[in-house]
Amino acid sequence: MPNASLFNDTPDLADHYEHASVDRQLKAGKLLVGRIGIAPGAHVLDVGCGTGLLAEYVAGLVGPSGQVFAVDPLPLRIDIAQRKATSNLTFAVDDASGLKLCARESFDVIYLNAVFHWLSEKLEPLRNLHRLLKVGGKLGISTVSKDHPTRIQRIQEQVLSQPAYKDYLSVRVSQLHRVSADELTRLLRDAGFEAVTMTIEPNSTLHANPEAALRHAEASSFGNLLGHLPLALRERARVEIATELERYLTPQGIRHEGARITAVAGKRTAA
Repeated sequence: MPNASLFNDTPDLADHYEHASVDRQLKAGKLLVGRIGIAPGAHVLDVGCGTGLLAEYVAGLVGPSGQVFAVDPLPLRIDIAQRKATSNLTFAVDDASGLKLCARESFDVIYLNAVFHWLSEKLEPLRNLHRLLKVGGKLGISTVSKDHPTRIQRIQEQVLSQPAYKDYLSVRVSQLHRVSADELTRLLRDAGFEAVTMTIEPNSTLHANPEAALRHAEASSFGNLLGHLPLALRERARVEIATELERYLTPQGIRHEGARITAVAGKRTAA
């Protein structure tokens, strides 16, 4: 699914993500599924479920007569998610371009929460999800806005543009593939979706100190924040990013201001 490496994840990063997501990705996901509207008895596909926190919440919404199938390409995250599995909640290692065992038009709702910006190729995965969605079903996407990079993203790019690191840019696979709201609208329509609603909202996060900000970025990127660098340079770049972040430290912590795009689209009910 992502073009970032799936091999930089570690048990420690996966565990950190499980705990840090409660105050960040899970909250955003609850807003997303609230806008989709998920009814009891619905069959739902969670693409890029991470450690399964949002899928667990949605399983409660669909109830015993519904079903949630949640996938993620990271085995360590699925290992944690499996602890949440129930009779109406199933997890598997898979991604948006796969899902070959899922039947056409088998889901009432499909959503991607904090996932879409990791997809390097976007149109074909969207077409694949369109295939899996029932006629009249809904697709929901919550993703970071291309037009509103956060402070840590800007500092990361600034540091990695220095001569010591530029030689490794050709093997760097950790860039986010962000989109604007207009680009996302076009992609959804090109994939066959209609009735697209789009909102852009401020997305502010607060970290206690530079180390906390870096740990969250590393866990959210499954080890790809600086994973393209040799170990010695990785540590050096990490220190330089932390030093820059220190300049923005306040008694409340370090605040990162960005924006989140939330899109809900439907599969047409008639040709």
